[in-house]
Amino acid sequence: MLPRSGDVLHVTKAASVQFSSPMLFRVIRVHDWPTYEGWVWLDGYELNAAGDAVERRSIFVQLAGLRPVGKAPDPRVRNGRQPGQGTRETPLRMRSRH
Repeated sequence: MLPRSGDVLHVTKAASVQFSSPMLFRVIRVHDWPTYEGWVWLDGYELNAAGDAVERRSIFVQLAGLRPVGKAPDPRVRNGRQPGQGTRETPLRMRSRH
């Protein structure tokens, strides 16, 4: 699973030995930099127990060692729009002038 912006991950030493103390991490960006198979660079925020961002970080981790905690919100749900839904319910018509 490739994380996406907004995802919250539980990062432990299964992702990289540097994380002997587990942390929660909210993804800002997944870099497409060339690296080893199964590894990825992520930008994001380390979160405290309340879910507040406490430090911005870039981390190099194995995808197989990441455990998703929460998904990024679907922007269509946030703004109430659905795929294929137009912006107007009825088309506007021009009045003819006499």
